[in-house]
Amino acid sequence: MPTEPITRRVAFIFPIYNEEENIDLLHKTVDEVTAPLAGKYDFSFLYVDDGSRDGSLAKLTELSARDERVTVVELSRNFGHQMAVTAGLDLVDADAVVIMDSDMQDPPRVALELIEKWEEGYDVVYAQRRSRQDSAFKKLTAGGFYWFLRKMAAVDIPKNTGDFRLIDRKVVDELRKYRERDRFLRGLVSYIGFKQTAVLFDRDKRHAGVTGYPLRKMLRFAADGILGFSVTPLRMITRFGYLISFLSFLGILYVGGVKLFAPEAAVPGWAFLGIAMFFLGGIQIIMLGVLGSYIGRTYSQVQNRPLYGVASVRTGPAVPAEAREGAEAGRGPR
Repeated sequence: MPTEPITRRVAFIFPIYNEEENIDLLHKTVDEVTAPLAGKYDFSFLYVDDGSRDGSLAKLTELSARDERVTVVELSRNFGHQMAVTAGLDLVDADAVVIMDSDMQDPPRVALELIEKWEEGYDVVYAQRRSRQDSAFKKLTAGGFYWFLRKMAAVDIPKNTGDFRLIDRKVVDELRKYRERDRFLRGLVSYIGFKQTAVLFDRDKRHAGVTGYPLRKMLRFAADGILGFSVTPLRMITRFGYLISFLSFLGILYVGGVKLFAPEAAVPGWAFLGIAMFFLGGIQIIMLGVLGSYIGRTYSQVQNRPLYGVASVRTGPAVPAEAREGAEAGRGPR
């Protein structure tokens, strides 16, 4: 007798932080987009509430009561976007996982294209922005960040990409082994390797609410990406030291030449010396700051604290008991 084809499981992970106004539309849109493929795939939806201060958790609780495919993970406080996604990856059990933001800037319809590429044999399919409806400042800083990151990072991290991507189960299993605290998931996925490809898309405007990444958090996130995948800043300290030494040597030659060949042109240089001292002092402080950033990351890592804490898990059929126990321990399956 012919055997029935095995239904492959695809799970969506949505990190949630103060997205009360977006949740209903998000779930409705994703449900409509995936409905034509419901016979071929077993879809599930995992929402991770990252310590929201609005009514997001109540909305999610209501949603899980209506739809048995929905699992809601409530973190004990706000741990940040990357930790919320990590909690979802630790808890999910599926053949493929689609990570998507909840502000509707990532069009749910693009998930179907990610699944198509996955069926072609790719292990990671990342959505790459062809265009984005953001402010000029946002576009400028994002472009500068990706240019700088590609120049400095030890791995090739595709530009104009976020966490919107599909990753195969074996890639999820590998990601669970990486437990560093200052997480830059798109860099980790690139570092792990496997067969990867891109799907181009046009990013939409945020539907409602405000971004969870103001400038301060964006700068910190950029630092995580650079410091986590490059030691170039440390090498630059040495190179800059050589440059300062070379310029100082030229200054010595200049002063000696003036004293020998044009003593009448020599002018007391107290102001110049004062400025030079402050300049070198500032450079030294910056260098100490770079060293301190690496030392601070090492200190946080050796503390070996759990990455996040879970207050509750409203389970659905896609979450096995052993995975739930691992997530509630705040570390996930190892």
